[in-house]
Amino acid sequence: MIRHVVMRFVYTLPALWLILTMVFLLIHIVPGDPVLQMLGQDARAEDLTQLRHTLGLDQPLGVQYIRYLEGLARGDWGTSLRFAAPVRAIVLSRFPATLELSLAALLVCIAIAVPAGVFSAKRRGSGADRATSFFTLLGLSVPNFALGPILILIFSVEIGWLPVSGRGGASHLILPAITLGAALAAILTRMVRGSMIEELSSDYVRTARAKGISETAVLFRHAFPNALIPVITIIGLQFGSLLAGTIVTESIFSWPGIGRLAVQAISARDYPLLQGCILVIALSYVVVNLLTDFVYAIVDPRVRLQ
Repeated sequence: MIRHVVMRFVYTLPALWLILTMVFLLIHIVPGDPVLQMLGQDARAEDLTQLRHTLGLDQPLGVQYIRYLEGLARGDWGTSLRFAAPVRAIVLSRFPATLELSLAALLVCIAIAVPAGVFSAKRRGSGADRATSFFTLLGLSVPNFALGPILILIFSVEIGWLPVSGRGGASHLILPAITLGAALAAILTRMVRGSMIEELSSDYVRTARAKGISETAVLFRHAFPNALIPVITIIGLQFGSLLAGTIVTESIFSWPGIGRLAVQAISARDYPLLQGCILVIALSYVVVNLLTDFVYAIVDPRVRLQ
């Protein structure tokens, strides 16, 4: 199993390298001068030149790229141009907040999608099934940058039940988690419904019902475990998307995570900091995919790690 983990991680290294290379090139190609933003429009030309030389931004792009890769190999992610602090320390200090929000959004998604999908499959073609389909379509149609302000207006401004923004107790987590997990809940509900319908039409389910087994046991002891494999795939892939999708949600709710940090890095043209944020998000995606493979083997004994 250890060899399998190592080999899967090695296979992902070219993808990580490609992502980092594309980000490095894009943020250097986009117009804008971080030195000018740091010193202001009224800065003297010699001061701009001196700071650009100090930061190494006057070197050719190829030289900067090689130095960046060499730094990564040594565990040095560079120094933030905006905060004048090591990028690794800044990014890792923000990562727990993003992970907390992503896990909360995933729990909200599972709590909604699994019961709704099973219920909809059990009552296929009924009014409840059509109502569930309508709400899943609504969840897919409303983007989080629109849903977030609506939830703030209703539950924070009008009713006053929940805080508007910031990170604190559980009450601060509710609205961002719902905003981030709503679209995934809609996708997962449809996946659970489709998988359950397929399993409920199988021969072994008809045999179980013929033996007089209760409908609850048929649903949750026989059909549901076999319907989990495609569901786990979606959960694993979408959890990685949640980590990347926190950029908008964290900005709306002023959540102090990597997503908001990435927006600040883009605004300040902070090359090293943005590259560090992308690196952590990409690594998190890889780790989630590896964990998804292991969950396959736990849920379905027919799946074996080779």
